[in-house]
Amino acid sequence: MSHRAITRILPAQPTQDGAGVRLLRALGHQRQYRMDPFLMLDAFSSDDPDDYIAGFPPHPHRGFETVTYIVDGHMRHRDHLGNEGDLKAGGVQWMMAGRGIIHEEMPQQENGLLRGFQIWLNLPAADKMQPAHYRDIPAGSITRAELPEGGFIKLIAGTIPWATCPLQGPGEANPATQPLIADIRVMPGQFVDIPVPATHQALLYVFEGRLAAGGQAVEAGHTVWFGDQGETVHIAAAPGAEDGARVLLLAGKPLNEPIAQYGPFVMNTPEEIEQALRDYRDGVLAA
Repeated sequence: MSHRAITRILPAQPTQDGAGVRLLRALGHQRQYRMDPFLMLDAFSSDDPDDYIAGFPPHPHRGFETVTYIVDGHMRHRDHLGNEGDLKAGGVQWMMAGRGIIHEEMPQQENGLLRGFQIWLNLPAADKMQPAHYRDIPAGSITRAELPEGGFIKLIAGTIPWATCPLQGPGEANPATQPLIADIRVMPGQFVDIPVPATHQALLYVFEGRLAAGGQAVEAGHTVWFGDQGETVHIAAAPGAEDGARVLLLAGKPLNEPIAQYGPFVMNTPEEIEQALRDYRDGVLAA
């Protein structure tokens, strides 16, 4: 099968969010760096409590989904619906904000490594005002396939054809966007080819080791974007990468709809954003 060509390689941008959590914004720091249907990809990783301890106190969302994946550490979710999630290493929080949700995400550790990702996944216009809901997916429910010499695929959402038994992720996938999200590790000298539907856009975020991409080694903290032509995304460790490479794969079907965004509100028109602001001010955003 043919591999998709690499179109660009970009560094993630340091920033802060929440109450001062230091992170790298790999997608969405500028409007031209969105990849429809994904609005944002944040990566956080630190063993310094000052970088994360303040967490993400109560804040609103409307019009999209958030997917939070904890690689290392411990974080708690609470929201106005009464949901409470205990996110531990390897676990996923899948939250459909819909018409509105107010939630918090707070670290449950005072020291040690906290590492993970938050993905903002757009909703089609027809689904933006549906009731919010939440799902906590523990590490034991994440589909995993072993690769040679300690490599692996952890499938958070979507389907990957795999030998005689397709891998199916536990994440809730909107049929309009059909997201494919996976944590993939390849060891030195190894590679894996991941089939991606022709309808989908795709990128990789490198967060450990070095990835071989277009004849160069891509260091951790960079995204690798792929073109639309080709059947697979080729993932290989760069020559000399002693620990191989570990990446987060994002692929999804574009919505091709207009986007109007103001902070945590993502709608289709400025008028809808103004309504979201009024609803939040009046206390009915998440009613």
